Amino acid sequence: MGDVLWTPPADVRERSRIGDYLRWLAEHRGLEFADYDALWQWSVTDLEAFWRSIWDYFEVVAHTAPTATLTDPAMPGTRWFPGATLNYAENVLRMPGRGDDDPVVIAHGQTRPAVTLTAAELREQVRRVAAGLRRLGVGPGDRVAAYAPNIPETYVLLLATASLGAIFSSCAPEFGTRSVTDRWQQIEPKVLVAVDGYRYGDKPVDRRGEVAAIRAALPSLAHTVGIAYLDPAGTPPEGALSWAELAAETDEPLAFTPVPFDHPLYVLYSSGTTGLPKPIVHGHGGILLEHLKMLALHHDLGPADRFFWFTTTGWMMWNFLVSGPAVGATIVLFDGNPGHPDLGALWRLADETGTTYFGTSAPFLLACRKANLVPRAIADLAALRGVGSTGAPLPAEGFTWVYENVGDRLQLQSLSGGTDVCTGFVGGVPLLPVHAGEITCRALGAKVEARSADGTPVIGELGELVITAPMPSMPVGFWNDPDGVRYREAYFEVYPGVWRHGDWITINERGGCVITGRSDATLNRGGVRLGTAEFYSVVEGLDEVVDSVVVHLEDDEGGAGELLLFVVLAEGLELDDALRKKICRELRTALSPRHIPDEIHQVRAVPRTLSAKKLEVPVKKILTGTPVDSAAAKGALANPESLTAFAAFAQRRTSTDNPTRA
Repeated sequence: MGDVLWTPPADVRERSRIGDYLRWLAEHRGLEFADYDALWQWSVTDLEAFWRSIWDYFEVVAHTAPTATLTDPAMPGTRWFPGATLNYAENVLRMPGRGDDDPVVIAHGQTRPAVTLTAAELREQVRRVAAGLRRLGVGPGDRVAAYAPNIPETYVLLLATASLGAIFSSCAPEFGTRSVTDRWQQIEPKVLVAVDGYRYGDKPVDRRGEVAAIRAALPSLAHTVGIAYLDPAGTPPEGALSWAELAAETDEPLAFTPVPFDHPLYVLYSSGTTGLPKPIVHGHGGILLEHLKMLALHHDLGPADRFFWFTTTGWMMWNFLVSGPAVGATIVLFDGNPGHPDLGALWRLADETGTTYFGTSAPFLLACRKANLVPRAIADLAALRGVGSTGAPLPAEGFTWVYENVGDRLQLQSLSGGTDVCTGFVGGVPLLPVHAGEITCRALGAKVEARSADGTPVIGELGELVITAPMPSMPVGFWNDPDGVRYREAYFEVYPGVWRHGDWITINERGGCVITGRSDATLNRGGVRLGTAEFYSVVEGLDEVVDSVVVHLEDDEGGAGELLLFVVLAEGLELDDALRKKICRELRTALSPRHIPDEIHQVRAVPRTLSAKKLEVPVKKILTGTPVDSAAAKGALANPESLTAFAAFAQRRTSTDNPTRA
């Protein structure tokens, strides 16, 4: 698989943070590793030694020391670092290697002028807001909810909440009322902090009505705090405090409540496309250790770095990004439309902010490629040494585009993980080369395997992605799931004692990985399992096709079933037989005859979640007769109206043998 597009420099061990970690292991543990694979094997077989080395190497600030590293490696129910007390916010705000006057938060957006916070200013704001929350009666275990975008206030609120041992949860303000209340009615927040609106590109979006509806739907709320973001001169909602009042001057010192290792830090949510979103509870210690490991050893971030990831506060990549200061990195926040005034906006932001690591999604990189954008021609990207891609598999042509158009010396890291672990368990590392179309490695401490249909591990062939050893950032549990029933059902029902993630993965001989879509959206033709990602790579590589979704409808009689492809075409184009033949020809040539759809139909839009993931499973459900409202929770979708076409198509299919265009 894949041409080599980047090779580590000869002195990578001298220049990288993982090289320093390897020297530390040799000096303090007497351990020597010839290469990354040997280090990885050790990290997933001697879990206690590896995770204790992360704790010691990064000098985790603890109030009481752990009595052990791991009590029981069996999943679920593993207990990490029993006896330890610590605080995530304290470890982040230590900001190793940074002075008081160093900028550590650089925030740009389309609603107000840029904001920069120094290390001292960030600590001061957290001190004041923590005191403000304490005045509102917030203490350990209370929930604080933020209906706010990727701005400094949201970050300060997270750290202030964590400093008190309270529990944070955020929803991006583009989420509709129902999406928000579906999440927060489950956790019953005590305090709501909400913006009045925001600008998306040059369009003002007023959210005061949504905030009123959310407040009305949450009887648990004792206090609301308004952030005058869209209208700086605006007043907070009736009966609410202003952000300035919450963050008022006080002489209370900055203090950190020591909490157990697995004390809840924040609640993240599954996309909620079917049923209520799962409230996934993450703990202080697990998130801290996992993010220290990934940010420093895999992404090679430290005090010299400016770390950006394009994300909203409704995606776990925000939680990942804002741990940056824990390894000394400055974080770059952006709120707004990444395509305004054009797709060059974020690349120009990277130039303006001196970004050294630029994180985004695979769909964004592919959109730039499709638009024939050449970022290095419109922005000075000399500082850029890393590009991260996640959210969907990045095909080989996406890799090639980055190296030809962004920079040929940077390291491109495609990674995959999930909200469930709030990290990537496969990704990149400075020690290994980058191959086109391939995720470089399994992350340290992540025992990822591919399992065949009969449950045996396989190399070099498609299998279910499983994790066979515990990781500290696996969820503490789900909210309101005291017996752990929903938690076990979500991950451990298929293979007892083994985490099944729900993705298809192929792991090759050298440890490289290719993820080819969700396993619950599998295309199974004649007993051969096909991932969806390779389909999209070919179909959306055509100039005429803007977006696509493919589903396989099984045959109850055990036959081949039907493979249906839906395409969104470039403006002004209509699907005709010539284009159908072209699509089939491309699929046959690039993939195989098995990949040729039985039918191709044109639609106006592909349904996507608010974090831009395609909804293959709900589309399949609708096509097999499930009502739209039961197939998908519309509030979790970026474009709920897109489902109507599939429902109409399904209805026509049942009433005629000759379905027309959807």
